[in-house]
Amino acid sequence: MAKLKKTLGLFDGIALLVGITIGAGIFKTPQVIASYINSFSIIIILWISVAVFVYIGALIYAELGSRFPQTGGEYVYMEKAFGPFFGFLFGWAQLFIIRTSPTAALSLLSADYLGFFFQINQTQKVFIAIIIIIIFGFINTLGVNRGSAYNKFSSSVKITGLMLFCLIGLTMTNGDFSKLSESVSATANLGPIGNIIAATMMIVFSFLGWDRVGYVAGEMKNPERVIPQSMFYGMLIVTTLYLGSNILYHSVIGLEGMRSSSIVASDTAISLFGNIGASLISIMVIISATGSVNGTMMATTRVYYAMAKDGLIFKWFNFIHPKYHTPINAIIAHCSWSIILILVRQNFETLVAGMVFAILIFYGFTTIAFFKFRSKNIGNNNGYKLPYFPLLPSLYLLGIIVLVVLRAFYEPWKSMQDLLFVLSGIPVYYIFFKK
Repeated sequence: MAKLKKTLGLFDGIALLVGITIGAGIFKTPQVIASYINSFSIIIILWISVAVFVYIGALIYAELGSRFPQTGGEYVYMEKAFGPFFGFLFGWAQLFIIRTSPTAALSLLSADYLGFFFQINQTQKVFIAIIIIIIFGFINTLGVNRGSAYNKFSSSVKITGLMLFCLIGLTMTNGDFSKLSESVSATANLGPIGNIIAATMMIVFSFLGWDRVGYVAGEMKNPERVIPQSMFYGMLIVTTLYLGSNILYHSVIGLEGMRSSSIVASDTAISLFGNIGASLISIMVIISATGSVNGTMMATTRVYYAMAKDGLIFKWFNFIHPKYHTPINAIIAHCSWSIILILVRQNFETLVAGMVFAILIFYGFTTIAFFKFRSKNIGNNNGYKLPYFPLLPSLYLLGIIVLVVLRAFYEPWKSMQDLLFVLSGIPVYYIFFKK
């Protein structure tokens, strides 16, 4: 039987992390966050706090990837720690909400920004989004190197573009940061704590992507070394660009301007550079969003493949293309369900709602699994080790619990819907896969 090739190195790992993480978050969430928070100082503190939070998570995943350098990521960790049921439930949630939703949403966002150049209606946007998914599905079937090549390209564009945007933009403000001291009452009505939790969830969404480097560990040349280094350098790049972008947005158009904008990066560029600058930023957003679509597809389909090998999803997902050495059936399934989600929901916000709540629950279980592996010395003990154990993972787990509990308290109906969607995999497991 054909097998996955070990061809990915450090640059591929960094490109994958940055390519997936910097998708739409920094171009879509800042204006939403501005509606929940009344001052820039609180907003930037939240961004820094979440950056520290997810970086601890990245270091935990770096050790997990070093301990278990196998394709599948969290699926592998939870299956080894808690058994096949939890592994299946995670994979089920990946396919039906956690990873296909952002694929659909980012494809729609790409279509939205194409609308900056020519007028398109909602039906045309949906059609364009579907074509985007089909194109990147085809690219990913042709080989992991082709998918990784676009990751490298899109990562280079978004890193260089955002860096220049921030540096040149902040220079053009001529030191005028007076708008950063603005204080305007929040327009959202979840209450002070509820607003902060809602804003924090949006920021966490902006950082999602760092966890998927371990998904392709089975195709890395030296995963014990590549995964930790990819986490460190990738998160450093992402955090720097996110903080710089937020400072620029708020310095140029202010808190009120953020709330009234639907394409905050382009509106900031118009204020600084005119329509030509806005056009360039729109192109960058399209490349960035499609890069995240490509990276998500490239990484997540390996989870379905790993599950099929273990008999925890239909064997059809186990097929590797004999020529291109890619999990072609898993790619087809991911693309097909993403297209269904687009046709059913047709809205960016609806597609990503609840995604963070669901993934945080699995982050919590993964962290508990990490404690188990450490305490019992399970897996490879010769690779990277998280420092300050057990303090750092304990703080990380506490943060997850607080976010999940408070979100469930302030938005109980939405939280229940999200949880029920994940738990819908339980009867499927017991009917088809328990044996």
